Amino acid sequence: MIFSSPLAGAAVLLLLAAGAARSECSLGELELRGDWGAASFSVEIADTPELRAEGLMFRERLERSAGMLFVYESPRRATFWMKNTLIPLDIMFFDGTGTLTKLHRNAVPFDTSTIDGGSGVAAALEVNAGMAELLGIGPGTVARHPLIDQSEAAWPCDEGL
Repeated sequence: MIFSSPLAGAAVLLLLAAGAARSECSLGELELRGDWGAASFSVEIADTPELRAEGLMFRERLERSAGMLFVYESPRRATFWMKNTLIPLDIMFFDGTGTLTKLHRNAVPFDTSTIDGGSGVAAALEVNAGMAELLGIGPGTVARHPLIDQSEAAWPCDEGL
């Protein structure tokens, strides 16, 4: 296959990897699916106040198929900023069912403006800026991960693609 850009090639690889997804979940992987298709990201987990506060600050790069998953003890209003963050990011906000409710595209490095995910946020995912647009990810996309409450999950871990 010939791709017009390395990013387009990466998108196809993400989609192929998601197509081979297993029905079980892994802490190190977050799967997404929607009317646009499916994708999988390897994720680091930020599930304590300290880890959430640090996030991806001071990182010089992030692999194309990687991200950071912020998980909250209960749904809440979640706000982010890009202080000390060196790379542009897309930030996805999910409710308690794992459904994408808000997407902030291309968060600007070092910007201290508040990025408001709204209320009822149970998790957020940071990935490289442009990935959401490249893959077609938007509101209504659902996530699958073992830290999403499985009794509420729109796409539970025991359900395949």
